Amino acid sequence: MGSIKVVGLGPGDFGYITMESWELMQGAENLYLRTAKHPTVPMLAERGISFATYDSFYEEAEDFAHLYQRIADDLIAKAQSGIDIVYAVPGSPMVAEKTVVLLREKAAGLAGRADEVKLDILPGMSFVEVLYGKLGIDPIDGLTIIDAEDFASLPVDMPTGLVVTQVYNRQIASDAKLSLMEVLPDEYPVTYIHKLGMPDESIREIPLYELDRQPDIDYLTSLYIRPYPKKPEFDITPLQDIIKTLREPGGCPWDIAQTHESIRRNLIEETYEVLEAIDLEDYDLLCEELGDLLMQVVFHARMAEEAGEFSMQDVVEGVTEKLVRRHPHVFGDVQAADAGSALISWEAVKKEEKKDRKSLLDGVPKDLPALMAAQKLQGKAAKAGFDWEAPEPVWDKIHEELAELKEAVAEGDAGHIAEELGDVLFTIVNLARFLKADSEMALLGCNQKFRSRFSFVEQKVREQGGSWQDFTLAQLDEYWNEAKRQQGKPIQ
Repeated sequence: MGSIKVVGLGPGDFGYITMESWELMQGAENLYLRTAKHPTVPMLAERGISFATYDSFYEEAEDFAHLYQRIADDLIAKAQSGIDIVYAVPGSPMVAEKTVVLLREKAAGLAGRADEVKLDILPGMSFVEVLYGKLGIDPIDGLTIIDAEDFASLPVDMPTGLVVTQVYNRQIASDAKLSLMEVLPDEYPVTYIHKLGMPDESIREIPLYELDRQPDIDYLTSLYIRPYPKKPEFDITPLQDIIKTLREPGGCPWDIAQTHESIRRNLIEETYEVLEAIDLEDYDLLCEELGDLLMQVVFHARMAEEAGEFSMQDVVEGVTEKLVRRHPHVFGDVQAADAGSALISWEAVKKEEKKDRKSLLDGVPKDLPALMAAQKLQGKAAKAGFDWEAPEPVWDKIHEELAELKEAVAEGDAGHIAEELGDVLFTIVNLARFLKADSEMALLGCNQKFRSRFSFVEQKVREQGGSWQDFTLAQLDEYWNEAKRQQGKPIQ
């Protein structure tokens, strides 16, 4: 059997060829070059070195994968016929050289057989070593090297610098650009490298989107892209770990003592604090309050996990699956042209999921704020057809309920008064539905308005240096009207 010795032609300049490689090429009876398109090749010819090349294979191959495979197959076949070969590749045999990878695989597969081939790969200098010096890169920080034809191996998060070799032509440059744009911004700066290590080398920074527009793209073109670490993905584990530690023996006595029931009010309070942050349009506060609310969710999930009921992962997976199910117009084949159609689709799926509900009014939590619950109950009844067709009868109903409230007040029965007052409020919520208003939000807005105006009155009282008892109601009412004027509200 013959043998194959693989040597490197270095990154460009003749002086980068190692002495061992040069001596092997000088004494080789059968020297094969992967390609003659390399700056050192004319210098080999000048020094009387005879060689053959695989350039004709380039013209016949349908793509680079088949090209490299055919070259490796041919070299193995020649060696199996008894020929000793010196095979020279651009750069270093061990850096981004696909034919050498294939040769190693094939030689390993033949080991121990009668037709095995002895393969030796000599160390050589690659363009990467030159690149380190030119760009000031320390490889200890990590470096990824890929062939321009092999972007399937491109890391998603680009944690290290990336060298792209063998950007042969404009088409490959275009393909490389499109692949990189899936990971990087279009204008991300990349280092375009041409004729590295040669007297007329060009190293320049260009925006990624201009990669395939460079005028000098050829077989001596490569790229360097500095690290582009992806932002860490969302991870709730640290919060889960803290809650777990607080609940474990040796943790916080208060946290250990809690149950779902004991902290249910906390969940409600945190929810309203989130709503307040939204109303204030204070996004720093909103971020903080959402964290507090999330902590409550994780706390309940932790207690459930301790009891063997469910885990936080079950919570996340459950809501994820529900969202997919209830959006068949997004994740399925149902069509929804607008928001109204999307809502109809959502309700249809939800109705199918809730077949076990016995009443049309099921699904309204008993602990909802009263106005919100009233509006939801009325909305469910309306979907069944139990509703007025226009707002006019609602106005009449309000007057009717007010009259009944007055009668109850005249009677002096506290229980009856509360009942009739509830009827008035319930009917007003009905009017809100017809007016396309949210009764809960309307009252919240009114509360905020009252808080703001009352704070103004408080400030005026403090400025006068007195106490509330020192002011008449008329004086306080004037301050109130001043607050209304400042808010642009006409005085009635």
